Amino acid sequence: MYSYTDFDRAFLAERNRQFRAQVERRIDGSLTEDEFKPLRLMNGVYLQLHAYMLRVAIPYGTLNSAQMRQLALLAEKWDKGYGHFTTRQNIQYNWPKLSDIPDMLDALAEVNLHAIQTSGNTIRNVTSDHFAGAAADEVEDPRPTAELIRQWSTDHPEFQFLPRKFKIAVIGAPNDRAVIKSHDIGVEITEQDGQRGYRIHVGGGLGRTPMLGKVVREFLPKADLLPYLEAIVSVYNLLGRRDNKYKARIKITVHENGLEKIRDLVEERFDLLKSQFGGVDQEMLAAIEPQFAAPDFRDAATGAFEAAYSNDPTFRSWVDTNIAAHRRADHAIVSISLKAHGKTPGDATGAQMRVMADLAEEHAYDELRISHEQNVILPHVPKDALPQLYRALKAEGLGTANIGLVSDIIACPGMDYCALATARSIPIAQEIATRFDELKLEHEIGDLKIKISGCINACGHHHVGHIGILGLDRAGVENYQITLGGDGTETASIGTRAGPGFSADEIVPAIERLVVGYLDLRNDADETFLQAYRRLGAEPFKALLYPEAREKAA
Repeated sequence: MYSYTDFDRAFLAERNRQFRAQVERRIDGSLTEDEFKPLRLMNGVYLQLHAYMLRVAIPYGTLNSAQMRQLALLAEKWDKGYGHFTTRQNIQYNWPKLSDIPDMLDALAEVNLHAIQTSGNTIRNVTSDHFAGAAADEVEDPRPTAELIRQWSTDHPEFQFLPRKFKIAVIGAPNDRAVIKSHDIGVEITEQDGQRGYRIHVGGGLGRTPMLGKVVREFLPKADLLPYLEAIVSVYNLLGRRDNKYKARIKITVHENGLEKIRDLVEERFDLLKSQFGGVDQEMLAAIEPQFAAPDFRDAATGAFEAAYSNDPTFRSWVDTNIAAHRRADHAIVSISLKAHGKTPGDATGAQMRVMADLAEEHAYDELRISHEQNVILPHVPKDALPQLYRALKAEGLGTANIGLVSDIIACPGMDYCALATARSIPIAQEIATRFDELKLEHEIGDLKIKISGCINACGHHHVGHIGILGLDRAGVENYQITLGGDGTETASIGTRAGPGFSADEIVPAIERLVVGYLDLRNDADETFLQAYRRLGAEPFKALLYPEAREKAA
């Protein structure tokens, strides 16, 4: 992973020093909250319902054990003992005192972490594939590219006050595990005629106007990446709407101007910019790439793993759901579920973070990843270590075998924390997970992604859930709309609203009718919910949700 230079450390120390002085001025009354707001947002500090919230960047989701332990320290020393991992591969602390935040930032800097550009109308934390560097289907590790983009975008003087926030994701495999088409820019490493380069998507985004990104450049040589990205953001900075924040994202800019016009403007700007980089970006990339070299993998025997898999049904169940193929046959990618039934999706206690750090150091070459699905990944685990690893995870409440199943729910903080939310997300996710655990149907149901947002801003990515749930306020009463058929992968689609919403008391029974009914609709046990929906269309699924409407029609 990337190692900070003296410049990086000095830059971060100065940023933290400046913010400490700003906090002191806010506390002594020299700054009003309105004056303080843009300053705190530049440093990842929000004002939530009950307290300030600190959002810490985990660039492209990569951590080592020392960093994970420091995240645990922040949770226990300055918060309520836990942190919340988000769909942006960040971690949020929901209860810090404002006076403590400068100390938290200094503690983060000790392990090369920060909160810069995790908020505000700027280029946000660059996200990536949580299996990066390990996946069997990978063309190239996308993290060096993501790190190059992070360095280019951090404190970029032209892009600190964009029309709206701006999100970039990078993948290096044909299977999209980073939802790149929902980003303002999606960067996809690809090959053409034996040459490595990028396919560039632009104009994706969820929120109140969900849109999928469109391909603006089918193939871009690697050496042209930064000038091309700068051209896109420059064009957006000039054309983007500033009169209405709900129409300020680049997806609206592309929609209102048309892809062809945007492409022409970007290419024109790109022609002016590409000579100005003078090869410095490629020198930077050449220095970055060796830092992401693969670990010195040891040869692992598989006999102990195979014996445990054959003889221990709980271990076998965990392997079947939580293990993905590694590029080496004697290793595995381990997904650690932060979705134990009835718990808050994405939350991890300080004790759990330390256990994951210890396991990464002992069994996984000191590497961890955070997924946009709010789970933690150990990307390189020798198979002979898996039985011991599973026992340690299970002892700490981290051994739930549900990755990709109905209880592996993405959920935003909702009205329990967020000042923007109009309904609760966490209790609904907990109730759904608990109910399907009671039914003991999760493994029979198979692959099913439920995503829940507590407001129209869609931080829970409900638009790209196979089943999406959007919580709204209807005359002071929580109301939950359901969307069907969304998909965040390489076959991305935006879900379609099923019909009228449900009350908080009705939503879990409605989801139960829908999912249990799907079992009778599918062709066979291998047909997933999304496949059945695409084959049959919406009507059979709507009939499951609204049986009274079907009875009236009959």
